[in-house]
Amino acid sequence: MTNVKITNLLLAGVLSLATAQDIAAQELGAQSAGGGDELIEDTATVLFNYQNEVTYSPQKTTFQLFAPKEAKAVTLRIYAEGQGGEPLKTVKMDYDGYVYYSATLDGDWKGKFYTFDTGRGECPGVFAKAVGVNGRRGAIVDLDETDPEGWDADRITQKVKMTDLVIYEMHHRDFSIDPSSGLKYKGKFLALTEQKAIDHLKRLGVNAVHILPSFDYASVDETRLDTPQYNWGYDPLNYNVPEGSYSTNPYDPVVRIREFKQMVQALHKAGIRVILDVVYNHTFDLAGSNFQLTYPDVFYRKKADGTWSDGSGCGNETASEREPMRRFMLRSMRYWVDEYHIDGFRVDLMGVHDIETMNQIRAMFDREFPATFIYGEGWSAGACAYPIEKLAMKANISRMPGIAAFGDEMRDALRGPFNDDHKGAFIAGVPGNEESIKFGIAGAISHPQIDNSKVNYSKEAWALQPWQAISYVSCHDDMCLVDRLRASVPGITQDELIRLDLLAQTAVFTAQGVPFIQAGEEALRDKKGVHNSFNSPDSINRIDWTNLDKYPQVFDYYRNLISMRKNHPAFRLGDADLVRKHLEFLPVQDCLVAFRLKDNAGGDAWKNIIVILNSAKQTRSVDIPYGNYTVVCRDGVINEAGLDTVTGSQVSVPAQSAVILHE
Repeated sequence: MTNVKITNLLLAGVLSLATAQDIAAQELGAQSAGGGDELIEDTATVLFNYQNEVTYSPQKTTFQLFAPKEAKAVTLRIYAEGQGGEPLKTVKMDYDGYVYYSATLDGDWKGKFYTFDTGRGECPGVFAKAVGVNGRRGAIVDLDETDPEGWDADRITQKVKMTDLVIYEMHHRDFSIDPSSGLKYKGKFLALTEQKAIDHLKRLGVNAVHILPSFDYASVDETRLDTPQYNWGYDPLNYNVPEGSYSTNPYDPVVRIREFKQMVQALHKAGIRVILDVVYNHTFDLAGSNFQLTYPDVFYRKKADGTWSDGSGCGNETASEREPMRRFMLRSMRYWVDEYHIDGFRVDLMGVHDIETMNQIRAMFDREFPATFIYGEGWSAGACAYPIEKLAMKANISRMPGIAAFGDEMRDALRGPFNDDHKGAFIAGVPGNEESIKFGIAGAISHPQIDNSKVNYSKEAWALQPWQAISYVSCHDDMCLVDRLRASVPGITQDELIRLDLLAQTAVFTAQGVPFIQAGEEALRDKKGVHNSFNSPDSINRIDWTNLDKYPQVFDYYRNLISMRKNHPAFRLGDADLVRKHLEFLPVQDCLVAFRLKDNAGGDAWKNIIVILNSAKQTRSVDIPYGNYTVVCRDGVINEAGLDTVTGSQVSVPAQSAVILHE
């Protein structure tokens, strides 16, 4: 049984009934007496190879497209350029009678461009690995020639405890576009190869960079890069090619690939992992998507009335439970790890995808790349045309034991609800949010001292292990932390804003989940109050690096907070039973949260660490177990060597700030 035939059998069940019956009659009839083991032979090979739409060598280039029989004829066109001009060659592709159209061109076609046309319009297929400007034509390249020197030795293979990660979420343009960045390659992948950028990240202490969508997306015209254009990139066009506007030359398909790899390599050399934001839940549009132009109606969900479902809130929703989309996701994520050495994935609107697909992705990486970290948004943007109990929602994380999700319980308990920018919560001095913060501090696991009936969004624990919860107070979505404080605390002064900003991040970095911050928060970043800045200009989204000089105490606090977490394993136990054993919440009044990490938790050199968060506008006295303590955090200053000593069973906590002490 050949790989092509195995592939047809694997795909048959997700196409039409007629196709399934046809293949069953032709292929399975001879197997009815048994002995069908060979039907699943080489399944893994098929799974990861069936989307090799273009296979290049100097002697020949082979094209293979997954498309329906109803297409009747598929045309391959070869062009000299990535846009414009007439075809150099037009070829009618051969149909195998099942699901593949193929063509082979003899000779060396490197540097040329191609499109497939199934009768709906030209496109580069669904799995283009290189494209021309604006991504409407695929490119024939030798991927080996895109590798920077030393690429073979680049990969990070060491598996770490996930709670050891400190994730820094950035948008390429935001990070480097402002003149104050002092970087040469502003808004480009290469900005993250510059020593100044690397030094900043290392000095801050982050060890994982989460880059917002960096695949080829549709909303920026790569032919007009002299005109400022902005988008977060959540509008997928070609999933498996780096975005051209972040390269120094979007017309050359090799440049964007090589520069992306150079970025990854530079970060890896600095000990920083690279997490890619992936957006498989929808495409930029539906009718003009590569999925629909290639194999219509297979990759998307429809509602019962036959209309398109829109669980993404972007006009369409993909169908991960169907084998073509499921295999596309597995192959795509595997490709980013294989070719680009990506270390993890943040899955946009993970709640649109089905649980089985997410578990298959996890299992795939566990076999060969177990250090790959996978987390996502445990929600959708609307109702999906698939049973909610089968979707990868936050509430179902216990059924995805190798995957993490964002913990919005603590986020909104700290800053206020996501649906009202002007309503504050704990850090605004609003009582009633303490139990939700405790839930986040425990890492969303079950804990005997947490009353889940008082937790804002989750009335029961959803994480099996604390590393399954991403701890954060702001990200690219919604207002950034500074803007939220200004909107929710009337008359806030700059001094008060800084105190509350540091207080919020203290909760994040002393929590047992995986800490996550938005780029620029260490420089007191703001976006001039814009809630959804996905296409706002640079004047809104850019990071003003002069803030590092204006507010040095903010960066110092963030840096020392991260360092303290790294140096003390009690803050990152990584195991639910250890958290329940060592994390003890202390009884306190409203607008206070206090907890103790007791008995040298995690083998920590510090014994009985106490963290107290006070959001009240007054100094508060808190009862603690009697002992001799060293204070390492107070009044917005952290010093692990000690700031003061306290003996007794009570400690004074200044207004709107945190105190951390240990025996």
